Amino acid sequence: MRELEARAEFRFEATRSSGPVSALLLRPAAARWLLVLAHGAGAGMRHPFMEAVAHGLAACGIATLRYQFPYMEHGRGRPDPPPFLTATVRSAVAAAARAAPELPLLAGGKSLGGRMTSHAAAAAPLPGVRGLVFFGFPLHAAGKPSAGRGDHLARVQVPMLFLQGTRDALADLAFVRPLCVELGARATLHETEDADHSFHVPKRSGRTDPEVLEELARTVSDWADSLVSRGALA
Repeated sequence: MRELEARAEFRFEATRSSGPVSALLLRPAAARWLLVLAHGAGAGMRHPFMEAVAHGLAACGIATLRYQFPYMEHGRGRPDPPPFLTATVRSAVAAAARAAPELPLLAGGKSLGGRMTSHAAAAAPLPGVRGLVFFGFPLHAAGKPSAGRGDHLARVQVPMLFLQGTRDALADLAFVRPLCVELGARATLHETEDADHSFHVPKRSGRTDPEVLEELARTVSDWADSLVSRGALA
């Protein structure tokens, strides 16, 4: 753990029926934001990608609250039905507000976690959340390019940042780009050259995966701070 980062583990109730799940708060000393960060479908909050993103964001002044969806907490291989996932997102946002009430909130996640966060926000605003951050929004199934999974985004009322690799098999940019245009000023698209859905880049790219993650963290930080001038903190 870095000297200027405070790490705290706790549990909160995801839904009444599924019970408590684990959460991990990583907060730098000079935190300006708190990002409620959900994991992807196949790996939990302690996956190396999630850990690396959290530390990269901390270096940029953004605290993170990572958490488990119930199926991951209980070792089930298949994700919970969407209503349980979106309810968990809402509970996680409430837990983050209790953990650091003085910090403005962002919410989002990796792949499935980001998509479920957007569904929760589309159904009803997430209290205190000023913007959504997607690390590889899964717009479609692999090999089946379409924009259908993005229809609900029109109902999201806060700014959204899409961090997408140009080789992402679950997000053909031929569909992501026009979707972001349709969303207008609410959507910001950041394309990471040569990165796949896991933000892995091949050696021929001339970059390393840690360098890509550093780029993503800086992008989130700059975008979050731009929300101030755009009035998202009003």
